[in-house]
Amino acid sequence: MATLLHIDTSVHPDGASVSRSVTASFREAWEAQHPDGKVIYRDLNADPIPHLQGVAAVAGFIPPQNHTPEQAAAFALRDQLATELEQADAVLIGAPMYNYTIPSTLKAWLDHVIVMGRTSGAETPSAAGKPATVVASRGGGYGPGTPRESFEFVLPYLEKVLGAEGFGLDVEFIVPELTLAETTPGMEHLVEMAKASRTQAHEAAQSRGKALAAHLAA
Repeated sequence: MATLLHIDTSVHPDGASVSRSVTASFREAWEAQHPDGKVIYRDLNADPIPHLQGVAAVAGFIPPQNHTPEQAAAFALRDQLATELEQADAVLIGAPMYNYTIPSTLKAWLDHVIVMGRTSGAETPSAAGKPATVVASRGGGYGPGTPRESFEFVLPYLEKVLGAEGFGLDVEFIVPELTLAETTPGMEHLVEMAKASRTQAHEAAQSRGKALAAHLAA
């Protein structure tokens, strides 16, 4: 039985969030293909992870058996979140672009889960090789050759921290762009491009969800 770790971070609710709708397409395809699978779901907007504090940060560099009671209590959440990543066979993350970067709630999750010598910074990180799908939605266009290409800080960062330099996951990005075109004055000429990008994102999510579930369930 395969396990999917599904993380949403959008501040907008279902029906108003492109990243949530696309991760939902992935998950629906996953569950249809693998109904007996397990899903660990975290909505970091509805239930945010607290920012990493000093005691919990220091505890990450000390063997658990040597923790003080205070360090053990502070490290408990980090251990739980890291264990969820390790238990998952596949990872799905909704990561909309806010102010040119990832949501602060996602950064807080990463700060807890990055445990040096375990999930990262080890010869073989504890979740290495697992497939990860990131839905990186954004209101504008930041692709190569666009005027705002240099403002793209989401994909390079997540590629490093989730990929070979960090967790060692096999990361694939799905990028629905121009999500603000239908509601923002001056972007009217981009509406059709936005619709096409969203359609492609849903198709890619459904295809990948189905394929990963079938592969892992085999």
